[in-house]
Amino acid sequence: MQIDIITIFPSMFSGFLEESIIKRAQNKELVKINLHNLRDYTLDKHKKVDDRPFGGGPGMIFTVEPVVRAINALKKSIGRKSYNILLTPAGKIFNQKKARELAKKKNITMLCGHYEGFDQRIHDFIDFDEVSIGEYVLSGGEVRQWSSLMQS
Repeated sequence: MQIDIITIFPSMFSGFLEESIIKRAQNKELVKINLHNLRDYTLDKHKKVDDRPFGGGPGMIFTVEPVVRAINALKKSIGRKSYNILLTPAGKIFNQKKARELAKKKNITMLCGHYEGFDQRIHDFIDFDEVSIGEYVLSGGEVRQWSSLMQS
């Protein structure tokens, strides 16, 4: 299994990926985990991945352009379509049934949410399974969301 994680905080994963069951699974080549910085898929000098919601509203949202570039680049490097997961509090609650389903996938790409949400076009252009570990928002919750999925 190959898991690609798209995040704006890739360094937050380094400790978690080098410990416990995840480290053993990687050492046994049961899983390959790749981290991708969403900012690497921007075209501006400031590496901007967010903007205010169109039409107003609170906070900031991920913009569509770097997300689509990242997903397309990963699809090209893998050579086939990956199972895409959007980690968001608005998604279906992660449970054991979902863990069993994901364990059968060859390639999984996870987009870690941050800010208030996502540009609607991200949902429109990319087929994502929206998954949540609970109905709450975590500041820098990428590792908590991802580790909850992996530990099940």
